[in-house]
Amino acid sequence: MTSEEPSNTPLTDEEKQQMIDHGNERIARLRMVDSAPRVFIVSGPSGVGKDAVLESLQEAYPAARYVVTSTSRPIREGEKQGVHYNFLDRDDLKRQIEAGEYLESDNVYGNLYGVPRRPILEGLANGQHVIIKVDVKGAATLRSKIDPVTSMFLTAESMEELYRRLSDRKTDKQEAIARRFRTACEELDRADEFDYVVFNEACKLDRTVADIRRIIDAELRRINQSEVRITSA
Repeated sequence: MTSEEPSNTPLTDEEKQQMIDHGNERIARLRMVDSAPRVFIVSGPSGVGKDAVLESLQEAYPAARYVVTSTSRPIREGEKQGVHYNFLDRDDLKRQIEAGEYLESDNVYGNLYGVPRRPILEGLANGQHVIIKVDVKGAATLRSKIDPVTSMFLTAESMEELYRRLSDRKTDKQEAIARRFRTACEELDRADEFDYVVFNEACKLDRTVADIRRIIDAELRRINQSEVRITSA
């Protein structure tokens, strides 16, 4: 069955105004698609440059809510409290996790990590887009609890480059580098669990951020997305 073709007869003033009103109402609804709050996950192996990417995204999307992971590990040189992580006493963080204050938590290399629930809920309630940086295992947990959510897997252009970045960290011993590199190999096998893959090539951060911005902007214009729901299961 084919749709009826539009009439070629001239528009009356009344018909023209009705069409304008109808079209403007529809356009207004389409504009609301871009403003509906969405959740984005940026993940990937250690050393791929997630922190640098997040810092650039904050400049591109200053109104978004950036969720800072909490950890019990010691702060490293160059890191800032409340920016790279919320550095907490292990016992305090453990109590918060047991109290259900974290949507996702894990013990990584003997240190506790957790993605707090409150800033995610507050951001969505305020109509903000929410951007979360988390490891690959944590991303899987969040995908099971947040719907809809867009996940991006960040990686270096080669394993040689990733190993170089890990080795350039002056704060890590050789044992820690080896452990993180082995974990990175395992995490690469899970890249197909994500919605998108983004290559963060050496000295090309601007290109990486541009790729992520294109993904975010396209997702914000996706039609018929349901309202974000957070579950505890």
